[in-house]
Amino acid sequence: MASNMRIGGLASGMDIDQIVKDLMKVERMPLDKLKQKKQILEWQRDDYRSMNTLLQDLDNYIFNNLTLQSSMLKKKVTSSDESVVSATANASAANISTTINVTKIATSATWISVDRVDSITVDTDTTLTIFVTNGDGNPPATNPVTITVKAGATLDSVISQLNNDPNLGVTVFRDTKTGKIVITKKDTGSQASLVIRDDTTAQFFQQLGFPKAATGSKLEDTDGDGDVDAQDSFIAGTDAQFTINGFTTSRSTNTFTINGVTYTLKKEGTATITTSSDTDAMFNVIKGFVDKYNEVIGKINAELKEERYRDYPPLTDEQKEAMTEKQIELWEEKAKSGLLRGDSILSSGLSKMRMDLYTKVEGANITSGFSQLAEIGITTSPNYLDGGKLIIDETKLREKIQENPDAIYRLFNNDSTNYSEKGIARRLRDTIKDTIGKIEQKAGKTLWTNQQFAIGRDLIQIDSQIDRFEDRLKQIEDRYWRQFTAMEKAIQRANEQSLYLMNAFFGGAQ
Repeated sequence: MASNMRIGGLASGMDIDQIVKDLMKVERMPLDKLKQKKQILEWQRDDYRSMNTLLQDLDNYIFNNLTLQSSMLKKKVTSSDESVVSATANASAANISTTINVTKIATSATWISVDRVDSITVDTDTTLTIFVTNGDGNPPATNPVTITVKAGATLDSVISQLNNDPNLGVTVFRDTKTGKIVITKKDTGSQASLVIRDDTTAQFFQQLGFPKAATGSKLEDTDGDGDVDAQDSFIAGTDAQFTINGFTTSRSTNTFTINGVTYTLKKEGTATITTSSDTDAMFNVIKGFVDKYNEVIGKINAELKEERYRDYPPLTDEQKEAMTEKQIELWEEKAKSGLLRGDSILSSGLSKMRMDLYTKVEGANITSGFSQLAEIGITTSPNYLDGGKLIIDETKLREKIQENPDAIYRLFNNDSTNYSEKGIARRLRDTIKDTIGKIEQKAGKTLWTNQQFAIGRDLIQIDSQIDRFEDRLKQIEDRYWRQFTAMEKAIQRANEQSLYLMNAFFGGAQ
């Protein structure tokens, strides 16, 4: 238990406070060692996690670029007249030329009010019911469409409600000059319709300037036969009509896909669409992979070979107080160095990745193509200091891509449970995943608790040791103070006795 009184050298003339501090420096040395060990573990944990970030970045690149057909097997599409027809193609599209003669562009149906409208009156909540047919002849997901207009609604708020209903699928505006309401279907096609079958909805649309709207009719049907008459303010939608390689057909939209090619018709006329393999895209993806792979293994190899300076332990708080920021920075640069030197997890991961790259890819899907990277111009650097970095013969790679892009895609992505038949990209992803998992077991990840990984459990143990040692130091410091306080009291009593005797002796003599 701590002493309630500490006497700091009044009797002895000694600097007891400084003496205790100096004694405690010696006592605290094991604690400093523990804190330094904790700091090294934290730095090592962070270094491991930075390696995992590198590996995850490489894995993401492989997945997003090497494994996806849309990235590796891109198609280049050209149009002889972009103003008539433009096109894009997915990876499955054949390399062909297609001639399209556009005779009609798809348009949207439009309804225009007859009367001028400046305002409306909504006395009670009103439910509108509209039966919708889209331009392709199909109804929307919800049909009929019901819209509840609240009492007191304004013309602007009603127009906003109509615009915002996804199932109605219209664009509505009021022309401020004429006061007319214009309703246009968002989709194109000849079969678009908006049909009203109840008096409440018909009467409401009459307020919007459509006086001919009646039960069982379209918005502007004069004779109630369900058809829109030519003299009404209605512009019917149209289907796109075109001839493709001599075959005449139509679509309700101007954008459509045939055999993996998506065409967009823009105006009447004729254009030739040519689809070919985008060899530049595949080359750039593979070159990007080689650059990324070299970057990652370069940084990991640097960590594995980094010098360890054991004469530069982490600084204590007291040591930092005696140094400048620059001195601290330079010291910690050496103290942090080499914490992953020769690490078995990283070394094993790099060795496995090198094997993934250069083990021959076998199987029926490969026999007519490529089975090794060297066949497409990718080899290992002959300089051992490069640590297995890849080198590209760009001319050869471009030639092989032009020769057989599908075979190169299979070289990277052949799917099999058998390692020897598995594509290079799939092998690498498996190895990266395994290595990341092992590092996480060692160093965890951001959202993990310390109990979930090895270094974290070591940190828990060290924290417990630090807590116990700090409690012990408090007891030792209290003991020193009790001893020096007892000494001071003894000296004070001796001084008092000496003074008493001197006073008694010399006082008696007088």
